[in-house]
Amino acid sequence: MSEAGCCGTGPGYATPMDAFKSGSREKLLYVPCIYRNTEADLPDYLATLDVDPESPTYSQVIHRLPVPNKGDELHHSGWNACSSCFGDSSRARNRLVLPSLYSGRVYFVDTATDPRKPSLDKIIEPEDVKAVNISALHTAHCLADGNIMISGMGDKNGEAQGSFLLVDGKTFKVAGTWEKSPPTKFGYDFWYQPRHNIMVSSEWGNPNKFWHNFNPAHVAEGFYGKSLHFWDWKEHKHIQEIDLGDEGLIPLELRFLHDPNATEGYVGAALSSNMIRFYKGDDGKWATQKVIDVPAKKVDGWALPSMPGACDPMFPGCPETPLTGQQKK
Repeated sequence: MSEAGCCGTGPGYATPMDAFKSGSREKLLYVPCIYRNTEADLPDYLATLDVDPESPTYSQVIHRLPVPNKGDELHHSGWNACSSCFGDSSRARNRLVLPSLYSGRVYFVDTATDPRKPSLDKIIEPEDVKAVNISALHTAHCLADGNIMISGMGDKNGEAQGSFLLVDGKTFKVAGTWEKSPPTKFGYDFWYQPRHNIMVSSEWGNPNKFWHNFNPAHVAEGFYGKSLHFWDWKEHKHIQEIDLGDEGLIPLELRFLHDPNATEGYVGAALSSNMIRFYKGDDGKWATQKVIDVPAKKVDGWALPSMPGACDPMFPGCPETPLTGQQKK
């Protein structure tokens, strides 16, 4: 992990292929470790793993950073800055963003001062998130303007809604919400492609239900999602919804192809165990196509007689097209 990108510019790389060809091998990994809903009455922590084959502590956990609160349920993590800011030399990828699924806190961890022993820098408290009517935080992405966006799956009372928290990239304080349309029924992950003026978001379910374990009856009762949502990136407005039906139950992580010129990507539908392609049609509308069907396995002792494959996203290859929407000179 490097604090800034190559060529003396901003963080990250000009293209995915540039990262593949020029980037150095990662020597450290940061992994959120969760204690909520276990017998251990302890706070979650961030583990630092040494993945440098030349290191005497290779493949070992070399540091643990506990957060100061119990019951947060750290989930996905992200960076304060990334290749979206590649052209901005004032930005650096030096803070790991840790949203909490249950409490709604956001932790910012300093990974630059001592990468092998990261330290807690700032905290956004749940009250600040609820003040803009958001809870149940999930995905954190850095934006090209230097700010940070985090998807939310609930309103301030934990009822289902899909909305997006904006965080100031310099002060790490809540700056408001991103969307200018009403929130979607459910929320979860999101990914954006500025070159095509589009953002796609997915759905999990009602936080007040999934916070307290999975009940299959809640799916039939409409407490879990099955749609993809498409947004006008510049206008921050919702423009299209695709209902994936029974073959797209609980669509979770989604990814565009790494090529910013490509108008397609994939989402994994966890409960129906399918990988679904989404793409822009000739008529300008977005469409979907099931491309992988993972058979469920018969099991004993689970909530259902068969356990789904719980598909996560596939990771496409790396092209040479610039990420920022600007052609290389």
